[in-house]
Amino acid sequence: MPHVTTAARATDHEPPAVTSITEEIRLRLADAWGEMGAAWGVAPAIARVHAYLMTSQGPLTEREVREALNLSHRAASLALAEAEAWGLVERVAEPRRVGRRGPAGTAYMAIGDHWRWFGRVVAERKVREGDPIILVLERTLLEATAAIATHPGDPELLRLRDWLSTFLVFVRLFDRAVGLVSRLEPTELERALRLLGEVPDDTILRLVKLLDGLPDDDVLGLVEALSRLSPSSARRATTLMSGVVRTLVR
Repeated sequence: MPHVTTAARATDHEPPAVTSITEEIRLRLADAWGEMGAAWGVAPAIARVHAYLMTSQGPLTEREVREALNLSHRAASLALAEAEAWGLVERVAEPRRVGRRGPAGTAYMAIGDHWRWFGRVVAERKVREGDPIILVLERTLLEATAAIATHPGDPELLRLRDWLSTFLVFVRLFDRAVGLVSRLEPTELERALRLLGEVPDDTILRLVKLLDGLPDDDVLGLVEALSRLSPSSARRATTLMSGVVRTLVR
């Protein structure tokens, strides 16, 4: 009877290695992430690299990323550089490999704090997309206004000028909201959205309708007054307000 080693017997009966199954799942997610990247304004290669590094949960070299995602050296280098510019990944020292000499090389690692990289993406998109759109609209509005000066009776020009003015206000408001999100600390953004997630939709809708029925000056005055309170004073004020409101609702 031929001799069978313990290692050979284990290989015959063991299921496929967990690491290979994990890698298959990781690659499928990276591919799906890449397909969705275009909808987010991110190139598919960058999104694939980001997803792969996130799910790897550790530093990887350019070569490791390139070979895993089947990218060329140029494509992998560009994708990693762009992902770094977007604030999705960061450069770290390459982990020491057994038997290797010399200084450690460069590796890449996904930003572990999801709220941190989300804020960076929002800020980067504002710079790349929001701010340029505002400049284009402002320039177009000036062109329409100048044209009206020489053609004051042109109804098409007047309608275009009015539409540009209204649309510019909308874009500025949206851009400002996006800018505020990117200025929040990751912990502040996480808490704000977590608290919002705990509020029922019906409650939010009732609050929006209530604010819609109040004069702007009253709402702005309340917000301004609250923003100037210290944390301890704000806590007492909100407790007092909650009690007053509950009394009025009865």
